[in-house]
Amino acid sequence: MIENKKPKSIEEYILAALPAVQEKLWQMHDTIQQAAPGAAESIKWNMPAYSYKKILVAFAIFKNHIGFFPMGAPLKAFENELKNYKVSKVAVQFALNEPLPVSLIKKIVAFRVKEDEAGTIQWRS
Repeated sequence: MIENKKPKSIEEYILAALPAVQEKLWQMHDTIQQAAPGAAESIKWNMPAYSYKKILVAFAIFKNHIGFFPMGAPLKAFENELKNYKVSKVAVQFALNEPLPVSLIKKIVAFRVKEDEAGTIQWRS
């Protein structure tokens, strides 16, 4: 979904996506910013990433979904709320043809912020 050119910023990443999905990517970006105000924004692993002391979350666009990467513990902590989504050890998939679960994303990001503040962030569980 993203051109072969490597984006240098989150804005470039979103603008390189197909116009039909850009609004959803902006919504993901805004949701993360609201839950982690002041988080440093960067491109890690060729996808938008947000950090305080450590990387909190990242996301990426795919053909039929947005991959949301909170890594590790949040996926277990929110297991019941994520049961309707495809979940791996490090990520959850949000289908492009469905609304983003904004309140759930905010809760997961807030969980990661608390982990960061406590120094307990783990990349895998």
